[in-house]
Amino acid sequence: MSIENAESSRSVYDKFLDFLCYLNTVVTGVGLVVLTAIFGWLVFGRYVLNATPTWVEQVALLLMVYIGFLGASTGVHKQTHLGVSVFKELSPKPIRRLFELLSHLLMGAFALVMTVYGYQLTVFKWSAEIPLLNISEGYRALPIMLSGIFIFLYSIGHLIHFFTDKNTELSDSI
Repeated sequence: MSIENAESSRSVYDKFLDFLCYLNTVVTGVGLVVLTAIFGWLVFGRYVLNATPTWVEQVALLLMVYIGFLGASTGVHKQTHLGVSVFKELSPKPIRRLFELLSHLLMGAFALVMTVYGYQLTVFKWSAEIPLLNISEGYRALPIMLSGIFIFLYSIGHLIHFFTDKNTELSDSI
């Protein structure tokens, strides 16, 4: 199958997930660039201007939360997230498929927990302000909920592929 045929045979949902992953990658990349720039400003302000910008630490903490959670969701989509695979690799194919199914199901369940409790935390913290930034403290909890939503969507995509992939029929392996 050529690359064009493989790309055209991808579902609308797969293309949506790829776009979402791309968007997350851009946001986290911009976040890293901004983080680097503000720390450059911190060093310049401290040692050249002799006036340390006080807001840098709070912005850096906020950016780290977004970079970490959105980056983690991207890792789930690309299947580069952390995992213990020694048992899976040592197991026969039917057990490996079972581990793969359980992994996707547990990842989706964990994502739902992240979404629900991330939402509750965001709402709970929305009335407080981040010191020196004068924005809602809820912005620190928002990426937990967003990451949970993205991970859940990615897990659904993995489950769809698990059950529809013609090369690895579920009935042949379990």
